[in-house]
Amino acid sequence: MTHHKKTLKLVAIGLALAVGQAWAHGNVTPQAVDTKGLSDLGDEWLDTNPYREGHPQYDTAVTIGASAYNQNCAACHGLDGISGGINPDLRYLENGDYGDEWYKERVVNGAVRDGRVYMPKMADFLSQEALWAIRAWLETVAVEQ
Repeated sequence: MTHHKKTLKLVAIGLALAVGQAWAHGNVTPQAVDTKGLSDLGDEWLDTNPYREGHPQYDTAVTIGASAYNQNCAACHGLDGISGGINPDLRYLENGDYGDEWYKERVVNGAVRDGRVYMPKMADFLSQEALWAIRAWLETVAVEQ
């Protein structure tokens, strides 16, 4: 086998492994999120994002949310919220309370179809504070529809 064919074979194997990882959405290792500077929200999930613009900790929440998103969400949903097409582009998530309802449902319950995990229950791994901070950041990159 020539060097060129070996290289192509290795590239093909690498791509196959990468595609396999891209489709294995449920296999994530969540990274801890430091929510220092955000008030404790308790164990009972709120229905709407308490850190929305106008909240005294809004800027802190957006900063924490950007970092938390990059550590825990970007691998599947894309850098800066820009999806590559496999998973939802979170920039198009509706801002405000209605979008909060969908977001909360997904992060608390995940998404499973036909026994396949499309999104893990992120609330099992990240605090409510961290997840609402991510939501606050997502609204800063939202695309008007």
